[in-house]
Amino acid sequence: MKPFKPKYFRCYVEDGIARIAHERPERKNPFTFDSYAELRDWFRAIVYDEDIHAVVILPNGGNFSSGGDVHDIIGPLTGMSMKELLAFTRMTGDLVKGMIGCGKPIIAAVDGVCAGAGAIMAMASDLRLATPEAKTAFLFNRVGLAGCDMGACAILPRIIGQTRAADLLYSGRAMLADEGLSWGFFNRVVSTDELEAEALKLAGRIVSGPTFANSMTKTMLSQEWSMSLEQAIEAEAQAQAICMQGKDFRRAYEAFTAKEKPLFKGD
Repeated sequence: MKPFKPKYFRCYVEDGIARIAHERPERKNPFTFDSYAELRDWFRAIVYDEDIHAVVILPNGGNFSSGGDVHDIIGPLTGMSMKELLAFTRMTGDLVKGMIGCGKPIIAAVDGVCAGAGAIMAMASDLRLATPEAKTAFLFNRVGLAGCDMGACAILPRIIGQTRAADLLYSGRAMLADEGLSWGFFNRVVSTDELEAEALKLAGRIVSGPTFANSMTKTMLSQEWSMSLEQAIEAEAQAQAICMQGKDFRRAYEAFTAKEKPLFKGD
């Protein structure tokens, strides 16, 4: 596919890993209408990008993202009609849908402020690393809104549990790194100096594996939310049978019999 060149966020692709980061570090990397839409479109586009097999969302200037910009988003929203507001909230939800449906494992590397839509992007990622300075806040009720934003009431309880999610969504308070680690929101807490390297190391491990199978795993993790156990077992049987037809499965077998490490190629 033709490379997608974003204007409103940073993007660099190397060795199968896309590194992205919000712009405007002097404002703690807020979202704008344009960056919401562009991120949504980018995640939709990488479904078809064979050069990207994992995504790492990095902080910029010591912060992950402060969420919707007060002047560029929140102010204009107060003057919109219901139809315009619904178009906006559907668009922001489509960003999460794009992340879940992109077929690529996503790692959020969280440092400093991670609030509002920034916290949602971390939540919608597959894996999350944090620094001790990370402060993650689903602060929607602090601006007079419900905590049910961009899928938070569906996804967050699945990660940390219903009562813990309720604590964060009713209060809008910041979840500190150690708390997020103990609750299972973060996979690991690392030093600020190690954050990017550790995130890229984790992404590299994923990319060196069977990338088609990893994409199937991501798909099933999402789709099985709404399945019965019987439906999930059948869906996994079909997914695994598809993977068994791939060349990576044979490569793994041949490497095992030769007592070598398999070299996966994603086909």
